Amino acid sequence: MTIRTATAADLDAIMAIENASFPSDAWSDEAMAAELATDYSHYLVDEDDGRIIGYAGLRSIRGNPDADIQTIALVEARRGEGRGRAMLRSLLAEASARGAREVFLEVRADNPAAEALYLSEGFEEIGRRPRYYQPDDVDAIVMKVELR
Repeated sequence: MTIRTATAADLDAIMAIENASFPSDAWSDEAMAAELATDYSHYLVDEDDGRIIGYAGLRSIRGNPDADIQTIALVEARRGEGRGRAMLRSLLAEASARGAREVFLEVRADNPAAEALYLSEGFEEIGRRPRYYQPDDVDAIVMKVELR
């Protein structure tokens, strides 16, 4: 498993995974390119044999007490191998290094595998956003973890 910081050169591979993972509400190429270019974001890619098979992103302004996990996605064939957990832990370490004490995220209510991952890493549900994910009318579960 090779997890490294994402670069602008990774955009096409990231977007292929984004579009396959979130077909009804994928981010645009422009939005993702902006995320990769800003100082307040930290994106990772997971490579296997030189091929990008996953990515994850954090939004965290240095010195702010809170941060947000933006996304974690893997190619479908590689899910369930612990790679999402490894990227999540890397993002949490980065948030801590930037001074965050709390990390927030939203997860689709119809994604129990992701919700279980976050719960197992200490996140707790703090609220719901009804019909947040459009056009699918799926609720967002808002979660938070306190960093030690």
